[in-house]
Amino acid sequence: MMDSLLSLRVFAAVAELRSFAAAAERLELSAAMASKHVQKLEQRLATRLLHRTSRSVSLTEDGVIYLERVRRLIEGLDDVEAQIGESRQVPRGTLRISAPQYLANPGFSQCLVEYAQRYPNVKMDIDLEGRVVNLAAEGFDIALRTSYSLDEGLIARKLGHVPFHLAAAPCLLEKLGRPAQISDLNDKPFLCYSPYGTDGRIRYEDGNRIVDLQFKPVFCSDHEQLLLQCARKAMGFMFLPAILAEEEFSHGRLERVLPSVINVAPPLYAVYSSSAYLPAKIRTFLDFIRHRSNLGWLINGDETTSESGSL
Repeated sequence: MMDSLLSLRVFAAVAELRSFAAAAERLELSAAMASKHVQKLEQRLATRLLHRTSRSVSLTEDGVIYLERVRRLIEGLDDVEAQIGESRQVPRGTLRISAPQYLANPGFSQCLVEYAQRYPNVKMDIDLEGRVVNLAAEGFDIALRTSYSLDEGLIARKLGHVPFHLAAAPCLLEKLGRPAQISDLNDKPFLCYSPYGTDGRIRYEDGNRIVDLQFKPVFCSDHEQLLLQCARKAMGFMFLPAILAEEEFSHGRLERVLPSVINVAPPLYAVYSSSAYLPAKIRTFLDFIRHRSNLGWLINGDETTSESGSL
């Protein structure tokens, strides 16, 4: 079966050059094959497009009408292909990002400003709901997620580690007693961030060991600010990203619990659907955020790309 698009290109080239041989040479075909492509078009249209003599080739009346439309079609297709090809080289278009709510902070916002200044043809659309999204189904380019484990099927680039502190209101600690060791936390009231579990169990890596904590869940939500408000009102303990926790500690609203014992810093990954034909807007954003010095709350990660998916 002949390629219909190639047949259109052959017809347009023959009409322009007025020669099957010249058109065939331009398209790297044999003259016989070029002739077959035009014949196939004429058979499908049930009309003659070209007048042929031993010395010349010219358009018929129908050929003139058809060529006008075919040229627009080919030029439009070439233009689209050029734009798509350029988008892999020059960052442009809308970059949709899903991210946790704690990234709504001055350091990350400054990073976005700097990226926008460097790549003005990229429009960023950022969702801070913090939920686990289906990248392909929901049209996201990148998801930023903190997790110790990753699902299979997606590509994940490690950007670094995000420190979390265990915190509670001073009045709650006075009421329950300040924990002296990890076992003192068992069955203590806990505010659960629902995307990461609602059973009150916290499991994390500390060096080469796995640490298990078992709180008593008293409130669950996928909204980090709501959990923070409840923690301030002494409803329970919670894990808070260091970038948010420091301000709470400095104003005395919350107090850090077991700072020399509990060291939670899960990896922060940038997750995307495929590494093949990665658009420039995604590639440049990943490289840009990885090397921002104003993200000082990140513990530097490595440069490797893991192909064992993500959240």
